[in-house]
Amino acid sequence: MIEFPKPTVEQFFRTYTISHFNVSKDENKLVFATNINGTMNLWAMDLKEGSKFPYQFAQKGESSNFTAFDPEGKFVLTDFDSDGDENYQIYALPYEGGIPKPLITGKPEDKYLFSHLSEDGKRVYYNTSVDNPSFFNTRVKDLENDSDTLIYEGEKGLTHLAVVSENEEAQVYIRMFANTYNNIFVQKGEETVFLTPDPEKVHVSFEPVFTDDNTVYFLTDYDSNYQYIAKFDLNTKKFEKVFELEEESLSTLEYHKETNTLYIVSEKGVVDKLYQYSLDNKQLIEMDTPFEIVEQLKVMKSGNVYVLGRTATLPLNIFVSSNGKEWEQLTTNRVLGMDESQLVDPEVITYPSFDGMEIEALFFKAKPENANGYTVFWPHGGPQASERKFFRAMFQSILYRGYNIFAPNFRGSTGYGSEFVKMVERDWGYGPRLDNVEGVKWLFDQGISDPDHLFLVGGSYGGYMALLLHGRHPEYFKAVIDIFGPSNLFSFVESVPAEWKPIMDRWVGDPERDKERFIRDSPDTYLDSMTKPMLVIQGAKDPRVVKAESDQIVEKLKAKGRDVEYYVLEDEGHGFSKKENEIKVYTWMLDFLDKHQG
Repeated sequence: MIEFPKPTVEQFFRTYTISHFNVSKDENKLVFATNINGTMNLWAMDLKEGSKFPYQFAQKGESSNFTAFDPEGKFVLTDFDSDGDENYQIYALPYEGGIPKPLITGKPEDKYLFSHLSEDGKRVYYNTSVDNPSFFNTRVKDLENDSDTLIYEGEKGLTHLAVVSENEEAQVYIRMFANTYNNIFVQKGEETVFLTPDPEKVHVSFEPVFTDDNTVYFLTDYDSNYQYIAKFDLNTKKFEKVFELEEESLSTLEYHKETNTLYIVSEKGVVDKLYQYSLDNKQLIEMDTPFEIVEQLKVMKSGNVYVLGRTATLPLNIFVSSNGKEWEQLTTNRVLGMDESQLVDPEVITYPSFDGMEIEALFFKAKPENANGYTVFWPHGGPQASERKFFRAMFQSILYRGYNIFAPNFRGSTGYGSEFVKMVERDWGYGPRLDNVEGVKWLFDQGISDPDHLFLVGGSYGGYMALLLHGRHPEYFKAVIDIFGPSNLFSFVESVPAEWKPIMDRWVGDPERDKERFIRDSPDTYLDSMTKPMLVIQGAKDPRVVKAESDQIVEKLKAKGRDVEYYVLEDEGHGFSKKENEIKVYTWMLDFLDKHQG
């Protein structure tokens, strides 16, 4: 008999990502962005050809944010950045795919962000940093006469066009002041109309859809702790709360004109739910799904529902349903040579924090046959995000190597109401830090880990938290991995992209007014107590947490003779779009963890 060796951890590295997708009007063609061939490119599937084998649709080797099909089937629009710099610019492709042609592009540092393609496919609406890098302008390009017209100048906050009415007479804009505060308004000719009663009140509104040229439905948390569906009538100027769910924040909204139905994604803690809501009979139907997290939703004229979804044990895949009950998985993205039963689905646990607040967390327990007795503590990025039941190749590879993983959703995390999300604002290093400390103590109290068996790993804000916990609580950890984390709040708020700077005061604080807190909450204040071995990983083109943030902490620690390994990826930004780079990072991390056991 042929005997095969036990699967290797490297097999987890060969899953791929899918960042977005779109479907042609006739539903013959599915186009999606993936790194299936090692770098991010557009791939396609012909859905009604019988054979749904994916084929390459465009070669660029860069990340993209969207695809848009010309309704007449003549071209496809998309965008690309350069090595993770997030300066996206707009390109056109033949309907059958090919070499991307620059359509709305400029200097390498310019951003051109797609917003809307007109119903006849002749006009492209987009937002751009050109001439207004902090607040952005909105322009429309006519593809017939090649004219390019300024239609709105952003002011006061980062402003972007969200949706355009079918007759193109009204546009809905969102002006952002912070992750938890924006204004939503309609521009119709010279008239500006805010869609919520008091635009000065701190709240968020997003996901607007026109159901006709004078009616807008959108999601908001105005006067509520959870996001709900609201309606605004442009004729009567009336705001109306339409529908809300108890302790669930609605996060995605799609409209199906043919049945006058809204499709809704709600976020509740670590999972999503998918609903249909009839505007005619006010009936809500929860849809059964084979996925627990919805990354993207698209509803076609036919009524077919397409979803990019995943679970903790199933990587990103695209699904379709014609009836909301039975789903077909269109893509086959899985761990090489392994089935879901060999992967780890997390337990959802709660623990009390320092002030009695309940914190939810995911605990991934390594399978007994692999367990090595060590645990990885993972504070998530964002910080206004959360750790959820979605597949991470990094997590499953670490688990397969034998490490448990504990991932708390500390204050500031999404999925637990608006007030909880706001708790991290102007408090990056006190409340969230102590929530994490109590998570560590919970692990110790449960006998799951101890200071000799606990590793600390985080990326982005999680990298910041890893550095801060290392500096303030080194006695809890064996060793630390920081992936592009801010190391000094003063330099961080000065180095973020121009469009981020207007939100820094509410999000992080003011370096002069909050000088003492910035010093207290900057990781590099605690260099003397950062004594544990460290691995630092950074993308050279990261526009969010620039390379200097990692350079300075590594330089200062090495000057003190500390054990610090430092790797810089020259062709990456705030993440890893190239598969070989991702594999390098996972390998460095696993080698580092293994080396510092014992």
